[in-house]
Amino acid sequence: MNMFCYQCEQTAKGIGCTAFGNCGKDPQTATLQDLLIYAIKDISRYAHRARQLGSIDKSVNVFTVEALFSTLTNVNFDPVRFQTFLIEAASLRERAKSLYETASKRKGQTPEQFTCDVQWWTGLGSLDALLEKGLLVGIQEKINKLGPDVAGLQELIVYGLKGASAYIDHAAILGKEDDAVYAFIHKTLARLTQKPADVGELFQTALDTGAMNLKAMEMLDFANTGAYGHPEPTQVRITPLKGKCIVVSGHDLKDLEELLKQTQGKNINVYTHGEMLPCNAYPGLKKYRRLVGNFGGAWQDQRIEFDRFPGAILMTTNCLQKPKDTYKSRIFTSGLVGWPDVTHITNRDFTPVINAALAAPGFTEDEPEKFITIGFARNAALAVAPKIIDLVKKGKIRRFFLIGGCDGAKPGRNYYTDFAQKLPRDCVILTLACGKYRFNKLDFGSIDGIPRLLDCGQCNDAYSAVQIALALAQAFNCGVNDLPLSLVLSWYEQKAVAILLTLLHLGIKNIKLGPTLPAFLSKNALDVLVEKFSISPVGDVDKDMKDMLGVS
Repeated sequence: MNMFCYQCEQTAKGIGCTAFGNCGKDPQTATLQDLLIYAIKDISRYAHRARQLGSIDKSVNVFTVEALFSTLTNVNFDPVRFQTFLIEAASLRERAKSLYETASKRKGQTPEQFTCDVQWWTGLGSLDALLEKGLLVGIQEKINKLGPDVAGLQELIVYGLKGASAYIDHAAILGKEDDAVYAFIHKTLARLTQKPADVGELFQTALDTGAMNLKAMEMLDFANTGAYGHPEPTQVRITPLKGKCIVVSGHDLKDLEELLKQTQGKNINVYTHGEMLPCNAYPGLKKYRRLVGNFGGAWQDQRIEFDRFPGAILMTTNCLQKPKDTYKSRIFTSGLVGWPDVTHITNRDFTPVINAALAAPGFTEDEPEKFITIGFARNAALAVAPKIIDLVKKGKIRRFFLIGGCDGAKPGRNYYTDFAQKLPRDCVILTLACGKYRFNKLDFGSIDGIPRLLDCGQCNDAYSAVQIALALAQAFNCGVNDLPLSLVLSWYEQKAVAILLTLLHLGIKNIKLGPTLPAFLSKNALDVLVEKFSISPVGDVDKDMKDMLGVS
């Protein structure tokens, strides 16, 4: 069985994965994901029109976001779970359809009748039947039908929606929702079922998706800080302590909090991993004595790191890789994450995780102390903004470089380490997301007490970086593009796509993006990005740095 997927940076040959996903996704999962996206586009037609008539169903809203999120790279690899998603989708299609038809009749209108080329809602009990349908609605079929320009831009929009859905889901878990973001998603997905728009309209929809993602990130920021306080500069231990242990990866702060509560009194040390690192800076989380630090680095190293971790492992959202047999019995998933034959935690009852930790040997001794400093999210960074501005005016800080984004296994990402290390001593590095693991354990020193490396958080905290840039622009009475600020970004999956669209929506130009450009964007689409936003790929470190510093 073949597949075609080009939604992430490490796609095969820079074109598309056709036999097996480089992320570990098999053709069955890829095909069912394509069918699920097709299904929620169909559901969105009814939900969008029902909302226009004043009728909204929360279950349809929540499912749409969860379905999008589940197809994100490195989230769910379990075909059986996707079959379950499609069964639920069929039920919600009937609910959304009934909602729309009832609302239409109430308004004295005749509801539109919608058709689908593929009746995805039938034969749900047969995985083979679903796979046959999925092959008819895959990306390659879309490229054949619409051409690479239109198909690629449509996928750019869908990938932006996928990325934003992660932020929307996390915010909703903590009680923050806004119907405007659900409305935009349904409207946009519904639009993608109609006659293909021209390239100009699709570009505008992509920028509008970036605007919606800014709202989603704001919601998540308010949800996180409302629940756990604003991150504060914090020294985090990065070497293990003696004792039983659990490591938590992903992005779900609520899962981490519940695990910390359930492990109290059990003498189990809890470590963060990957994108969970910033949790150590939230007052409401670091108050738990057994949250002892961070273990390991970025997601792509987990198969090595988890193999040598002598405890239980909890994957709360994305960034999952195929577990090795050596630790498969002690790794657990929660939320939307899934892998066949890996125990899935529901209702945040982490008893199986705790029991696995108690049964494992744990660390036998304390390793020598090593720490890194994190916690420079918007509140902490803006608190020292007056001093930073003064140092800029005095010429002690020449330029800021935002070096951040996703990390990955594909060659070429040493560029970001080399770039950070070669920056002149009068430059400050802002960083966020797991790309920082390329250099965040290096000592960059400080400038008059201001650390040269300011860790703003995870990819979910990109809102902080945006707010810091906007505040600096206001202080210097200029536009963001006129600031002494350069953006050197790495991307891997769809949250990075959503953030990029947000930056473009804000009109930010001259972004360096790498290690490669998205395969789903055709040459014509890339030419438009270059023309409108001067976006360009990373190249030679020394040349790129000279260009950004304005030196010959």
